[in-house]
Amino acid sequence: MIMADNADDFLPGKLRELSATVADLQAQIVALQETRERLARAEHDVLIMHPGPMNRGVEIDSDVADGPHSVILNQVTNGVAVRMAVLYLLAGGKPELAEAAKGGSGGDR
Repeated sequence: MIMADNADDFLPGKLRELSATVADLQAQIVALQETRERLARAEHDVLIMHPGPMNRGVEIDSDVADGPHSVILNQVTNGVAVRMAVLYLLAGGKPELAEAAKGGSGGDR
C-alpha cells in the first residue's frame, strides 16, 4: 500500500522511477511500506485495503494490517466470493441454478 500526497504519485512512471532509483529491498521497504507513522498522517476515516496476499513487514506493517482502519480481511473474503461468481457465470452457469445449489428458492436442480 502506498500513501501519496497527490494523485500524480500513483502514476506508473513515478513508481517505475522510484523502483529504478531504490536499489535494495530494505530501502524499498523504508520508502514504500505502509506504517503506523504514515497512517498517522492520513485522514482519520481512512480505510486500509489490500487484495491479498500481502507481505507483512514488507508492503505493510502488521499493526496497520490488523488495525482498526483495516478492511483487508473483509476485502479478501469478499474478493474470493466475487471471483468465484464471475468465473461461474463466465463458464456458462446460470444464476438461478447457483441459488438452488446453495439451498435457496431460486430454481430447480
